[in-house]
Amino acid sequence: MTGALTRRPRAGSGGARGGSPFWGVVFRVFYRILRLLDPLIRQWWRGYGLGNACELRVAGRATGRQRTFLLGLLRADGSWYLGHPNGDAAWTRNLEAAPAAQLVLRWPNAFPIVAHRLVPGDERTRAILATRQHIFPGTILYRLARRHILAVGVYFHIERADSRTGASGSVIHASGSITDASGSITDASGPPTSA
Repeated sequence: MTGALTRRPRAGSGGARGGSPFWGVVFRVFYRILRLLDPLIRQWWRGYGLGNACELRVAGRATGRQRTFLLGLLRADGSWYLGHPNGDAAWTRNLEAAPAAQLVLRWPNAFPIVAHRLVPGDERTRAILATRQHIFPGTILYRLARRHILAVGVYFHIERADSRTGASGSVIHASGSITDASGSITDASGPPTSA
């Protein structure tokens, strides 16, 4: 057919790397709704917690300004993971480009992290299978779209930063606890320290 127009698949559409165009649209709509509800969800999370939700703080790759994202922290075999089921998103590109980031498990306490993007393989598959830890309706949505997520999802292995001193002067101990400048422990839980 001469003169036929060919369209390049949109990022996150699922068509670029073998994912489902249907699930690509479903996830775009789902995350658009979550963005609209973000102020309410974030306020609830800060006051009461919300399942496996955590806050990622990372510099924007273009502006350098700190951006915050509420994400679901996945745990598998003693490791921690963050990911997006529909391919690259703004936060995945920022995290990959950033030399440093912070993670907040219980607001407002943050600790520095390093993130390693996972390539297709056993570890990435384990991270994706851990999506059953998400709260409703995410757990159902991720289960139904598992083949799509395996094809296009972007996931990161998260570890504490190598540096033993955080930007705020807090000290990160080998045990995983964080002591602030006054000597009080501000957070006693977290992912393994990187070697």
